[in-house]
Amino acid sequence: PTTGEIVLFDRSWYNRAGVEHVMGFCTAEEHADFLREAPQFESHLVRDGIHFFKFFLSIGRATQLKRFHDRRHSPLRSWKFSPMDKASLDKFDTYTEARDEMFRFTHTTTCPWTVVRANDKRRARLNTMRHILNAIDYADKDPKRIGKIDPKIVSPPDGLHST
Repeated sequence: PTTGEIVLFDRSWYNRAGVEHVMGFCTAEEHADFLREAPQFESHLVRDGIHFFKFFLSIGRATQLKRFHDRRHSPLRSWKFSPMDKASLDKFDTYTEARDEMFRFTHTTTCPWTVVRANDKRRARLNTMRHILNAIDYADKDPKRIGKIDPKIVSPPDGLHST
């Protein structure tokens, strides 16, 4: 990104730590390499002056199943339900283990993870925006307008428990 620009990476950057690992799309060596190299790469970006935020949007098992059901049976949302979603339905615990391992290796002081409990999409989005706005200095920043971050929604990964 250039000065003043915001760039978003979606979860595909971390697919090697999650989906590819859990579904067997990468080797154990490729997975280990990623977990070792990702924090090094991210710290280089921060040293170059980039504000780097990592958010893990966490949803509980019941919410995940409801969203899958809604997607699968809605003509407007069915495009969101993929064969990969179907194949992952019985792997919730394995994904949770992969998430925890990812946090162990990639949650660093320089580039920490922020967990956002996202069962309630509106509250998750508002608190994510608040987190970013509170972290960056800018002209006419008004903390009262930004609002306070809800610690029940936003926390470091060590505050996360399987749901």
